[in-house]
Amino acid sequence: MPISFKIDEDVMAMEYAVRGPIPHKALQMKRQGRDVIFCNIGNPHALGQKPLTYYRQVLSLLEDPFRIVRERSIMSKLDAADRMPYQILDLCDELLGKMETGLGAYTESKGLLFIREAVAAYIDRRDSVANPDFVPADPDRVFVTNGASEGAKYVIEMLLADRQDGIMIPIPQYPLYSAAIRKHGGVQVNYYPDEDAGWTLSREMLESAYGSAQADGVCVKCIVAINPGNPTGAVLDRQSIVDVIGFAEAHGLAIIADEVYQENTYGAEFLSFARMLGKRDVPLFSLHSVSKGFHGECGHRGGYLEVRNAPRIEGCDSSFIDVLLKQVSVSLCSNTAGQVLTYLLVSPPEEESEIYDQFILEKTTILDDLHAKAAMIKEAFKKMDGVECFGEIGAMYLFPRLNKLPEGSTDFDYCMALLEETGLCTVNGSGFGQSEGTQHLRIAFLPPREMLEDVLPRWIAFHNDYVCA
Repeated sequence: MPISFKIDEDVMAMEYAVRGPIPHKALQMKRQGRDVIFCNIGNPHALGQKPLTYYRQVLSLLEDPFRIVRERSIMSKLDAADRMPYQILDLCDELLGKMETGLGAYTESKGLLFIREAVAAYIDRRDSVANPDFVPADPDRVFVTNGASEGAKYVIEMLLADRQDGIMIPIPQYPLYSAAIRKHGGVQVNYYPDEDAGWTLSREMLESAYGSAQADGVCVKCIVAINPGNPTGAVLDRQSIVDVIGFAEAHGLAIIADEVYQENTYGAEFLSFARMLGKRDVPLFSLHSVSKGFHGECGHRGGYLEVRNAPRIEGCDSSFIDVLLKQVSVSLCSNTAGQVLTYLLVSPPEEESEIYDQFILEKTTILDDLHAKAAMIKEAFKKMDGVECFGEIGAMYLFPRLNKLPEGSTDFDYCMALLEETGLCTVNGSGFGQSEGTQHLRIAFLPPREMLEDVLPRWIAFHNDYVCA
């Protein structure tokens, strides 16, 4: 008989719906030879999105630096279409010089300094335009991480010092936050964006959630805002961001701004929390990632955490940044391929360069295609009895409300039946949290158009049969 151990109850209680029972069932079906469309997670390359040429050319040469010499030696013998662009070769020489030890060595724990400097410069370009309250980013307050999730978990772990410490999260939310709060023994404090008003926020809803938590003896320390939203896809408007900042300032809270979808706004205006914060002395932890946007480099696990107005640590002379660095140092550093991709994320090709036009064409094609596929799915919702979808299109997801499920049926039942009938793998709304009495699902609008053209009519037929059962 195997040895038995007691396992941490918080780890046992964690839930993560995007990799939960429905995706597990989908994997079983795929192994049995069934056709499955995995729309449960924002994983663009898995659904056919091609990697950006610029990114992969640079990575390939950095992984095999001897190719740079070989490429230069044959350039004169090849047509322009067949050779590696001079600018890529020059950039790789420059990056290798700055890295000194290549991709195979550890870096400093925060990430390579020149990459953190590039991140700070990117933030400054993004936020300084016509902004009288502009505050420049500090490279020493930037941490290059294994995806944005790692940065979020670092902050949550540091803030949750007591069982009654709480973090406010929007409901519905990306289950990283509920899982991390539960794992580290804190209290999840829910606030509910207004779905019918396009998932907007208000000061009143925040105060209501805060007041209820205080009445239960919870010490609220932080509020999470996801912009654009996951799972809702909603793009926060200016007033919603102003309300979050004003609320945090009034109650002495920190803000975690999850902004990994800032490129996925499809014409709507993105306003960063750092820009809107300006000179206010509110602790802000901002997250970005190479996994989303038009990049889709999920498997390379690159991203950054930027810290502004780091809070003081009670009863201790150490600074928050120093303790955060100690925490990060336990893992030595983030992976170097992800660090390079983070550099490329914040350092696109210069205009007028040989590689610029191709980069812009690929970027525009990907974003336009995502927007068009989201519109296709939203149009299909109009043919599904009792389905409504609110807010502007943002991120990579739609979060329709299912108003007419049969009595006794849940959105989990619906999504499982949808998978078994059509092969379409979605995530039930209850896996993200939702207002009491509502039912939803989340679908990533990533499959190729021809795949959607095939499955959407089958989904419509399934839905209308299901709700009439």
